[in-house]
Amino acid sequence: MPRYFFNTRIGDELISDPDGEILRDPDRAWEMARAMIRELLKTEGADGALMSAVIEVTDDEGEIVLEFPFTEAILDRPDRSITRH
Repeated sequence: MPRYFFNTRIGDELISDPDGEILRDPDRAWEMARAMIRELLKTEGADGALMSAVIEVTDDEGEIVLEFPFTEAILDRPDRSITRH
């Protein structure tokens, strides 16, 4: 199974993930990136710097597999109702 690295980009700063995670496919990497962002926003709060951050998921060769903006992780929150009452 492939290894994916979850690097966080905040502005010009890149925080590298040196270990990565072995996952079955890019879909699972997307799910993990979303969960990581949601947990981080829950513990750290949704301040301006984090809301402009992006998780760049790369493969073993350093190629970007996907980019997941932090704002996208909160747009589809399952704990929020779509309709307002």
